[in-house]
Amino acid sequence: MHKPVVVGRPVASRVVLVGQAPGDKEPKFGRPFAWTAGKTLFKWFNEGLGWTEDEVRDRIYFAAVCRCFPGKRPEGGDRVPAPDEIANCATWMEREFALLRPALVLPVGKLAISQFLPLAPLNEVIGKSFRIEYRGHAVDCIPLPHPSGASPWHRMEPGKTLLRSAMALVARHEAMQVRK
Repeated sequence: MHKPVVVGRPVASRVVLVGQAPGDKEPKFGRPFAWTAGKTLFKWFNEGLGWTEDEVRDRIYFAAVCRCFPGKRPEGGDRVPAPDEIANCATWMEREFALLRPALVLPVGKLAISQFLPLAPLNEVIGKSFRIEYRGHAVDCIPLPHPSGASPWHRMEPGKTLLRSAMALVARHEAMQVRK
């Protein structure tokens, strides 16, 4: 893993968005979802809730399975964090959940989703809400696909429809109704 650690704004929110790990651009910009995937993610929130990027960052706490860029794969693309790296970073999210006591978690992408739900195809989890327990904390979980340009899933069916359903669930959740 490559430093620096990338974290979101210090937001006391009842909603936690959990990504996989920062990409290579995020350390330069000093914030999660700062590049291409972020543009797509914030477009989803704009279309689904009418929120700008700043409004999303001000209202949702951004966490990640791993907080440092894992590096590139030899064949191209970002490397997925290894199980020992995930375990080394787990304390951060456990403490964040203990402090924030969120009502809603939004895991983004397969790796983040797998921290909260059993492994399943995206078609079986996107567009649904799950009541889960994470480290002794009951929370609603609405998984989102990864907004990466490398993944076509959210740009074709059934991904497009399931993503719209997921964002509608997010928009209706009571934790999203709390305004600053």
